[in-house]
Amino acid sequence: MTALSTPPAPHAEDIRRTSSNEEFDADVAIVGGGPVGTLLALLLGQKGYRVTIVEKWPEFYAQPRAVTFDHEIARILSSLGIDSENDPAIGVHDDIYFWKNAAGQTLLEVDWASMAASGWRTRYWFSQPDLEKRLREIAAALPTVELRRGWEATGLEEKEDGILLSGTARTPEGNVVAEQISARYVVGADGANSFVRKSLGLDFDDHGFSFDWLILDMIPKKPMHFSPSAWQLCDPARPTTIVPGGPGRRRWEFMVLPGESPEELSSPESAWRLLEPWGVTPDDAELERSAVYTFQARWAENWRSGRGLIAGDAAHLMPPFAGEGMCAGLRDSVALAWRLDLILSDRASDALLDSYGEERKGHVRHYIDFSLELGKVICIADPQEAAERDRRMIAEHAASDGVPVDTDIASLGPGLWRAGDAHAGELSVQGIVEANGARGRFDDVVGRGWTVLGRGISPAEMLTERQREQLESLGGHCVRIGAPGTDCDVIDAEGTYTKWFDDLGINFVVVRPDFYVAATAADPAGLRDSLDALIDGLHLGTFELPLLLATTK
Repeated sequence: MTALSTPPAPHAEDIRRTSSNEEFDADVAIVGGGPVGTLLALLLGQKGYRVTIVEKWPEFYAQPRAVTFDHEIARILSSLGIDSENDPAIGVHDDIYFWKNAAGQTLLEVDWASMAASGWRTRYWFSQPDLEKRLREIAAALPTVELRRGWEATGLEEKEDGILLSGTARTPEGNVVAEQISARYVVGADGANSFVRKSLGLDFDDHGFSFDWLILDMIPKKPMHFSPSAWQLCDPARPTTIVPGGPGRRRWEFMVLPGESPEELSSPESAWRLLEPWGVTPDDAELERSAVYTFQARWAENWRSGRGLIAGDAAHLMPPFAGEGMCAGLRDSVALAWRLDLILSDRASDALLDSYGEERKGHVRHYIDFSLELGKVICIADPQEAAERDRRMIAEHAASDGVPVDTDIASLGPGLWRAGDAHAGELSVQGIVEANGARGRFDDVVGRGWTVLGRGISPAEMLTERQREQLESLGGHCVRIGAPGTDCDVIDAEGTYTKWFDDLGINFVVVRPDFYVAATAADPAGLRDSLDALIDGLHLGTFELPLLLATTK
């Protein structure tokens, strides 16, 4: 294995022949055709697996919902060919996320303005209907992905080596017929009222946060400039959120006060009355959507039962104040995709799935807790309580010397990363590199997947023959990276990796397909020990390398 040798990905036909049992209708059936289910389907479809998505609604929801995603999601979308820096459905506002009281005093600043260590901006703004359409188009171009609209799941039964999904479908003539889909695995990405979660008997704990908010999505008829672009008005008379809604859109969110009727508040007349103080009228903006949502904090303790799994809102709900709800669901899809890839291709046992929920639950709880704390700040309608909050937070802000709060601190829960490694479980850094005559972000120039990085040293030369075979079975590669002027295969053009390695005190790092650090090491012996521990945790099946390579042409 040379420093830049990435074993060829299996051809779609090869994977289907060796990993798919033709007695099943699909390798994976996904209930729910939103962004979480669609991303999982296309990630698996790109590997050649047969995936069927069922969506109970005959038409896709065309109204905005989520409006923001973070740098990690930009990195994921980049792997699909969606460039968040230059996509017409995605916008950029390099601004601090301010929280102010009714008098305009700053209570809190959240850092949404910087470039993140993963190589993308901390925050992007987008149109969810447009992004979902893009994802569906990518999935539709894959021959092994099927989408069935108007198909409602009604039953789930696990078999000895598969799982049977029952449901009803509406024919073109309008008749309702019963259908069944046999699959090796079923994933529920079917929202907060998930049929799959309930059918699997998975708990969904409520953590005591529930507030109704009116969401107003606006399409300005003329340019509107807001500074700051995203902020929270912590006014007990009416807590309010003002944020971008993606290119050409703005969003206002108003808390429903005690004693108010959500139905009356969501009327167009009420919407325009609430917008009037902001200088927004029917003459200069179109009301695209007016709806009341209940902000909640909930998560499932268990995310798997046998061959059934859950993801996205089926597994967790959080208040929107950190902008991480949809992001968490898309991370679920990526975490599931690389695991299912190894299992469906018979390279690992399905014990590999046991780590999925524990890792993701630990990660998502960080963002739920952070969102809860933010919610407790803004959702105060009592003037006396708000005044006390203002005094405390103004003092805390002054003591911070105006340094914004960093939201980029979540790490995975216990799982497939080296326990005891201070930096394993964290999102990996991505910098600008030069290799093979190209310059750009590491993912684009060098590649993705299991990656072992060595600073000025070829990791492949430090591994045992068996470890090199095991890494190759994962589709992984070894990379020797160094500063400009060295003879390394990959040049750290801007010093990003040099600084990262220096800060961590390491010379080697193992990165997973979902961009998370699996292990770090200061020396070759530590690297070998870490890789052995990771391989054990991956539950890789026994194999002979020549046989494996025969299925990965």
